Amino acid sequence: MKKNNTIVMIGAAVLAVLLIVLGSVWSASRPATSAGSKTITVEVVHKDESTKTFTCTTTEEYLAGVLVSEGIVEDNQQEYGLYILVADGERADYEADGAYWSLLQNGEPAATGASEVPVHDGDSFSLVYTLA
Repeated sequence: MKKNNTIVMIGAAVLAVLLIVLGSVWSASRPATSAGSKTITVEVVHKDESTKTFTCTTTEEYLAGVLVSEGIVEDNQQEYGLYILVADGERADYEADGAYWSLLQNGEPAATGASEVPVHDGDSFSLVYTLA
């Protein structure tokens, strides 16, 4: 019985060390944010390829906060962050017809969702209606 307790204690210690290491790696590798006022642009490219550009001045650190507070998208927070269904009044519903909003940051596909994309002064973002 004592041997089993020792194995459990060692396993718990190893698990704790792994959690600390993984937490440190996650913290060190996430994109840096910038505090203070920033001006960004957000372009919405609709299904018919028409566009509307929004210029936003914000103190938000992440894009989701800007999109919701400026009314560019409807607030649709999900378990893993903002899920964009409606942008500039147009709905893109993947389950209905395979449509979704692609997110570009400075012309490149964003590496994460809007809730994790940091906002920096001068950034440009695009929400592009896309069919799968």
